[in-house]
Amino acid sequence: MNMRNPWPVLPVVAGLASGLLLTGCGSQTGGSGGSGSSVVMGMSDDVLATDPAAGYDPGSWLLFDNVFQSLLSFPKGATEPQPELARECAFTDTRAMVFRCELKDGLKFSNGDALTSEDVKFSFDRTLRIDHPAGPALMFPMLDRVETPDARTAVFHLKVPDATFPSKIASGAGSIVDHRQYDANGLRTDHEAVGSGPYRLDSFDKDQAVFSVNGNYKGSAEVKNSGVTLKFFHGDRAALKKALLDGGVDIAYRGLTASDIAQLDQQAGSDGVDVIEGGSAEVQHLVFNMKDPVAGRLGVRRAMAYLVDRDALIKDVYEGTATPLYSIVPAGIAGHNTAFFDTYGARPSRAKAAEALRADGITGKVKLTLWSTPSRYGPATDEELKAIAGQLNGSGLFDADVKSAAFDRYEKDIADGRYGVYVKGWVPDYPDADNFTAPFFGRGSVLDNHYSNRTITGTLIPGTAAQSDRSATDRSFGKLQDIVADELPVLPVWQGKQYAVARDGVYGLEYCLDASTVFRFWELSKG
Repeated sequence: MNMRNPWPVLPVVAGLASGLLLTGCGSQTGGSGGSGSSVVMGMSDDVLATDPAAGYDPGSWLLFDNVFQSLLSFPKGATEPQPELARECAFTDTRAMVFRCELKDGLKFSNGDALTSEDVKFSFDRTLRIDHPAGPALMFPMLDRVETPDARTAVFHLKVPDATFPSKIASGAGSIVDHRQYDANGLRTDHEAVGSGPYRLDSFDKDQAVFSVNGNYKGSAEVKNSGVTLKFFHGDRAALKKALLDGGVDIAYRGLTASDIAQLDQQAGSDGVDVIEGGSAEVQHLVFNMKDPVAGRLGVRRAMAYLVDRDALIKDVYEGTATPLYSIVPAGIAGHNTAFFDTYGARPSRAKAAEALRADGITGKVKLTLWSTPSRYGPATDEELKAIAGQLNGSGLFDADVKSAAFDRYEKDIADGRYGVYVKGWVPDYPDADNFTAPFFGRGSVLDNHYSNRTITGTLIPGTAAQSDRSATDRSFGKLQDIVADELPVLPVWQGKQYAVARDGVYGLEYCLDASTVFRFWELSKG
């Protein structure tokens, strides 16, 4: 989620494709520490799943990143993966289609069961077989099969070249589960979890999840606390702020309003709390249903692109807690350009908006509804959409209103094609331009907006995926961004910043807020 990087980055992907090994460095035992105080953290997000085959939301991945391990992981501050369960990994061919990992010796799950290549194969096969609509199976359409020539070796055979495969399996989607504890064909429903990560999940209910240090952990993390309790506030941002100020939680993460953060930042120290800011690659877009009779018209979309004032939204709605976004790949991610700034400018232009409508044969006011969902994509989403409607209507060219729906209904209605314009947010799975393009504009788009471009799906996405030297993809990703700016299936609005607010005496949050999107419980400590 961010781009603050004071730590060294290991350039692993290019080396992998050229046959060099991605090998472990640093601690092989991990799990050190665990003698400090326990930490209590609150957030307004819910954890929607404790089973890695079902979760594809920020709350669930926070749990996965701390309870489970992947073959590779992202060290603090880094944007390239390094070995975690694996001793070494490498592509064994020049086309990036066969990826081989050798596991460390003596790996165990938190319950004491041995972790072998059988569990690796089981975990990936299970995720793909279950193919849960809210799960991470969609990240692995390229995976053909996993072979296990021995107990310590897993070999991934891909259908198509994919140099980003190491980053994908380093994410929560690559969580390894115990084949003795999970059904190969169905989800676990008891809200328990058996992993090999730095923490055990001791209990989980609607109000909180309790984590203790996993004594069987063998990896790179050094645990600096004796456990973490995660309290859920279910979207009640006022209650989360009160709990922080009253000492009911040590940390507030994901859920405070922009006004709360700005106020607490101004009063830092006087209230016994501090605001910690990290960069972020979280983005938000307006999405256009290309089959909608209104939003499907290019003139309407271009007029909106000329009228949306991102700077005003950041100032008035987000109070500086986000930055304007002018492309689908955010700033700080290699391959980013400013296609929307270059095409539509930063300042609203009523004249250009009116011309775009006239060129499409539209003469009267454009009547449309902007659809929102109240909390899934940030606590200010409804307010933001109302501000955008106000900007459109202020031009005299639009008659826009805003409607908001609970997330379950919202997702169903989008899939059914009921909305013309709607908002979508995205927290990346891994910090590569591929993750901001392929899920949106490739086959099986998560946007459900009926957009397709043959150059993107047939050439640019597969071409960039196959390129082991990620810096060599910049031109292709630039072309992709230019196409999207021209055809306008989405309108980028903002790029977020990550914030956590901690009471005095809580440390380590600066290592939890970076571009990898991994929130590392083990870095937290309390004096």
